[in-house]
Amino acid sequence: MAVMPLVTTELHDKVAVVTLNDPDKRNALNEEMVGDLQVAFDWLERDETNCAVVIVTGAAPAFCAGANLGNLAVATQTSLREIYEGFLRVKASRLPTIAAVNGAAVGAGVNLALCCDLILCGESARIDTRFMKLGLHPGGGHSWLMRERVGLQVTNAMTLFGEVLDGREAERVGFAFRCLPDAELMATAHTYAQRVAAANEQLSERIKRTIQHSVELPDHEQAVTYELMEQMWSLTLPEFQANVAGR
Repeated sequence: MAVMPLVTTELHDKVAVVTLNDPDKRNALNEEMVGDLQVAFDWLERDETNCAVVIVTGAAPAFCAGANLGNLAVATQTSLREIYEGFLRVKASRLPTIAAVNGAAVGAGVNLALCCDLILCGESARIDTRFMKLGLHPGGGHSWLMRERVGLQVTNAMTLFGEVLDGREAERVGFAFRCLPDAELMATAHTYAQRVAAANEQLSERIKRTIQHSVELPDHEQAVTYELMEQMWSLTLPEFQANVAGR
């Protein structure tokens, strides 16, 4: 277990849990926490760490209350970009990631969840972009991340019209893949994570990369061509060869 001032990282059986750990401030992002988050992912991505998948969550009672408002009040373009680098580092990770949203996700905290590959919510989750209410324009590519996940109408409802989602509504509109009773959230996140951990690590990372790259491809034929090369590579994997031999 790695403990930094504002982030803890636990790694067992190739599954990491990265926890934002400033509960008194509802895990609001500041420069120190962002730095700790970057260090955690840098460490987890080292080959010798042997991590296959990462669960991102917050110390109760919140997931992440967004950027620290005091920091925003004196922000510059440079300092804003530094805050963005926390969730953008998660998005850039080569490892599959799961957001376990265990309470309020506000502003940049919504971005942090959106930067993960899979979002699971507890019933007590509260998804609140809050930008309009604060008199603040969205940042960090929020509108793109949200629209990519839930489409135009839900993005408008949440970001422009201030709709706040609980866990069940987050599941209904497609922000979250599943909503679980709070007591089952982390166990379910581990269940999904263990499926990845049991697979070939290069395969899971390359599938993630293909899914991300697919949005840049102009048509289905380009996707067929791209996936053909990746599938040919996978035919050489020992796991596939063992499945063929054992059929």
